[in-house]
Amino acid sequence: MISRYTRVALMVVVLGAFGSVPMVHAYPTASGNVSLAIDHAKEAVVHGKAGHVDELVKHAEAALDFAKMGGKSLEVSEGIQHPKEAIAHGKAGHADVGVEHLETALKHLSEFN
Repeated sequence: MISRYTRVALMVVVLGAFGSVPMVHAYPTASGNVSLAIDHAKEAVVHGKAGHVDELVKHAEAALDFAKMGGKSLEVSEGIQHPKEAIAHGKAGHADVGVEHLETALKHLSEFN
């Protein structure tokens, strides 16, 4: 029979493992995170051009999250601002304007070294 303390310890371990899942895909370097932001922004553009506003928003949010982990450069700052705009326009159903913002974000993030 497992003691009460052992069960509690197992629950803490299991919950800790699930609690850390979102960071599994984050890179420890700014350039790795910017690369992931670019990937998600490109995916958001594809969905936006196809009229899939929900997917545009989903990938723009992921791009924003990764861009925020990309450091403090001017390129990254612009790469953060434009996905925010894309998300707002996507939620309003304006996929075309969201795509424009994401394409601008891609230009800035691609300049990051």
